[in-house]
Amino acid sequence: MKKRLIYSRFVKRAIDFFCALVGLLIIFPLFLIITLLVKADSKGPAFFIQERLTLNGSIFNMYKFRTMIVNAEKQGTGAYSFENDPRITRVGRILRKLSLDELPQAINILKGDMSIIGPRPILTYHPCKYDEYNADEKKVFTVRPGITGWAQVNGRNTVDWVKRFELNEWYVDNISFTLDFKIFVRTVVQVFSRKEIEIQEETATVFKERKKEESSHV
Repeated sequence: MKKRLIYSRFVKRAIDFFCALVGLLIIFPLFLIITLLVKADSKGPAFFIQERLTLNGSIFNMYKFRTMIVNAEKQGTGAYSFENDPRITRVGRILRKLSLDELPQAINILKGDMSIIGPRPILTYHPCKYDEYNADEKKVFTVRPGITGWAQVNGRNTVDWVKRFELNEWYVDNISFTLDFKIFVRTVVQVFSRKEIEIQEETATVFKERKKEESSHV
């Protein structure tokens, strides 16, 4: 338990900072090329900035390369996207398939907002607001969110919110260097083998309904 605490609080942060710094220096040419391609492909900024939750429910601005048209979250299915979603740009579709849209999150890692491995950062309002999560669910906010995580390599967006929280809670209880390395390797394999599958809106609805039932039994 003590070793796990030391790793999660100190060693993990040191590894994250070093890898993010070196990684940004190495991929800077690619970073620049993608920025120009996004700008040339559609009107709008190269980066998509969105508020997400990090440690203890604090809010931070998460950076990604923009893969959809401007204000896409206010159109169609809102926060959800799906295969062949017309809101996704041509360059954006390629970036998503190769997970290159996540590269700017290296900046979030340097700032201390995120980690390389951890539960994916959750929206401030979806599927619930921070205060609406129960004690077990809030466990996922006791570690920094990650670019990839245990839930990502065990179903990614094909699992509903209930299962996703269960997977992330298990990760927090079992965090270790060995587990993080295992997740990293499985993520690399997924990038080159997975199909583009996006979560459906009904999963968040089910999650909210379950929470209402919990409240009614308290």
